[in-house]
Amino acid sequence: MELRAPGSVPERAGRHPTGRGSRRPGITDWGCGIRPGGWIIVRLALALILSVCVGAAYANGIRLDGNLIQGGLALGSAPPGTGIRLNERPVRVADDGGFVFGFGRDAPSQATLHIRYLDGSREAMPLQVRTRRYETQRINGLPDRMVTPSAKALTRIRQENSRIAAARRLDTDQSYYRTGFIWPVIGTITGVYGSSRMLNGEPRRPHYGIDIAAGTGTPVHSPADGIVALAEADLYFTGGTVMIDHGFGVTTVLSHLGSIDVGVGQPVRQGDVVGTVGATGRVTGPHLDWRVNWFEVRLDPALLVPEMPKR
Repeated sequence: MELRAPGSVPERAGRHPTGRGSRRPGITDWGCGIRPGGWIIVRLALALILSVCVGAAYANGIRLDGNLIQGGLALGSAPPGTGIRLNERPVRVADDGGFVFGFGRDAPSQATLHIRYLDGSREAMPLQVRTRRYETQRINGLPDRMVTPSAKALTRIRQENSRIAAARRLDTDQSYYRTGFIWPVIGTITGVYGSSRMLNGEPRRPHYGIDIAAGTGTPVHSPADGIVALAEADLYFTGGTVMIDHGFGVTTVLSHLGSIDVGVGQPVRQGDVVGTVGATGRVTGPHLDWRVNWFEVRLDPALLVPEMPKR
């Protein structure tokens, strides 16, 4: 969700989470000296701790691939029949051994994958999660109703949030997320993941998506294959909203849409048009707010895609 008063500018807008300029590593764009598709062969016996980017094969057939960083998504594979927990949280493993998990904005710097193999043996894999510094976005001159909803509006917000939370609890066994991700719309990035927000001088919740300014009516595309889990034309905060289930707890939310071209239960392929850019909900101008979750864990969409193409 983008809230911009005239003349307001996010501090250090577009800063790379690792501090290396504007380029953002993704699942296929490492940004740390590893070419796409490359693997580093290591052994658990060496007790090597993984850092920001991973492309590693381990003893007993465990692979990890992705971003071990706050807001990052990691993809893995294991021998069929393997059981996996991230810390104490069970992780769904596909019949072919594929799995996925993510780290939130303020995830601790240490995590552990607990692995139980089909033969009953167990392994503990330590993970080091790279921490980040987040921007502060100060927005002044907003109408009070945009900052502090009324009691009536709060009731509506709670009802809408319960529907959204239910959709985010989906744990379907279709691994659509393996198609990878593309930008749902090409435009100007005006808000980034994790930034703290001061609205009219009052602290508010961090921003958990990426805002992309584009003209009203610009087509919005599905960033990956999936099934439409929610399609609402008029939510209080996010206006026209589409949620796409990419399987294994990974979901996309596309907000502030001017029109919606899909319905709940409809399959979509990566690149399919699901709606258009609008200025619905709590906004000050036309743009798309793109968010990605692993269940309730809020991820950084910018870590899933290459640098925004120039128009």
